[in-house]
Amino acid sequence: MNIYRQYLKFLIFIGIVAGYSHLAAQENSFSKEHYVKNDDTLNYRMMLPKDFSEGKTYPLVFFFHGAGERGSDNEKQLTHGSKLFIENSETFPAIVIFPQCPREDYWANAKVDRSTKPISLTFPKDLPPTKSMKLAMELLEEMLAKNYVNKDQVYVGGLSMGGMGTFEILYRKPDVFAAAFAICGAGNPESTEAYASKVPMWIFHGANDDVVDPQFSVDMVSGILKNGGKPNFTLFGKDNHNSWDSTFAEPKLLPWLFSNIKTKQ
Repeated sequence: MNIYRQYLKFLIFIGIVAGYSHLAAQENSFSKEHYVKNDDTLNYRMMLPKDFSEGKTYPLVFFFHGAGERGSDNEKQLTHGSKLFIENSETFPAIVIFPQCPREDYWANAKVDRSTKPISLTFPKDLPPTKSMKLAMELLEEMLAKNYVNKDQVYVGGLSMGGMGTFEILYRKPDVFAAAFAICGAGNPESTEAYASKVPMWIFHGANDDVVDPQFSVDMVSGILKNGGKPNFTLFGKDNHNSWDSTFAEPKLLPWLFSNIKTKQ
């Protein structure tokens, strides 16, 4: 029994060390940044390619986090997804930005009712962007003005609330992105008309999702198909809401993402 307890303590210790190592990698790889416009501030984290030089050009990736990572600490938004880009930074060198949405705001201009399960969501068209999305789009424009950003390789992705933000920014900036991916997200299928035939997409969802109904992704895929797009769609039969784990384990995701170049479309 003593040997078993010692082994258990060892496993716990290893888990703690691994957790700290992951956090350290996040801290070391992503700098803390702030975009300020008038009296508003958008916190974000940014990872630059190894041996970054302003004399070269690089792809640009925006990643939108979920509702659970909202806040003002400029840290929680790295919880999901940052590891994927860190571990593949040498194979796919890029400027990667993780903005953080404040607790009281939302990426998409959506009506959210959390009294139901799955939650009830509606996405009215023709409404202005939320404050956080407006700031994120302004930050995007600021980055696009940099000579070292490759305008033909600008990508966006996100999970849950960030998947909704992905559909939202595509609707509002349909001519910017070379490709996009949305994980367990939702949106207005009618809005896909703006970007369906312009932006290659890969949409992911868990069939057992009891937070964001997988039917939302099915409807978005249908909207994209209706409007001339040809999206990839992966429905994980055994996944609940955390289908991002399966998505980030998909070996073809990043090769597919970075293979899309606007000048070749």
